[in-house]
Amino acid sequence: MKHLFYLIGKSATGKDTLYELLLQDQSLSLEPLIPWTTRPIRANEKDGVEYHFTDSDGLRRLEAEGRVIEQRTYHTEHGPWTYFTVDDDASLSEDRLGIGTLESYMKIRDFYPPGYVVPIYIEVEDGIRLARALKRERKIGNHRYEEMCRRFLADQKDFSEEKLNSAGIVRRFKNEDNREDCLREITAYISTIQTGGDAGKGETGNGSI
Repeated sequence: MKHLFYLIGKSATGKDTLYELLLQDQSLSLEPLIPWTTRPIRANEKDGVEYHFTDSDGLRRLEAEGRVIEQRTYHTEHGPWTYFTVDDDASLSEDRLGIGTLESYMKIRDFYPPGYVVPIYIEVEDGIRLARALKRERKIGNHRYEEMCRRFLADQKDFSEEKLNSAGIVRRFKNEDNREDCLREITAYISTIQTGGDAGKGETGNGSI
């Protein structure tokens, strides 16, 4: 059985970097789950790489076909932009890697057959995570402290223990002191599942609670 390994975690947990490193690991042979959006393509982007780009009419057509799994709409100064996940031709035919929110994970998990979507929850102690976010915002031209605080507080609600337990998130991968150790543990976990093992299903990862 093929799987969709889905990275989730609060902001500043390093999941974007882990996502890129896992895709680069040829031993895992993971294909990216590329999201869709109605926002305009930017100069440095290519359709089908960062996103699949469409418009509101394209979104409605995909909805009519029953292929839209989940979606989020953000109201920007340029109008509403929707980001969404589509059930495409590659689904179930290859091992894939996705990244998103706890809410998107639950919707994607419920769309596909049981066991196909495997959550990989990245965890970092809140003090370390806040320090990382602050360091990032202090970079030249990047001082959105109010937005940083808003997102930090929103994460506390969106990834509460109650919601994690409700979603069935048990195993956790800590990405605090050594990213290589975290990456090594996730790689081993994915590899074991790919070869038919359960990788210690139901156990916590890397000394987490």
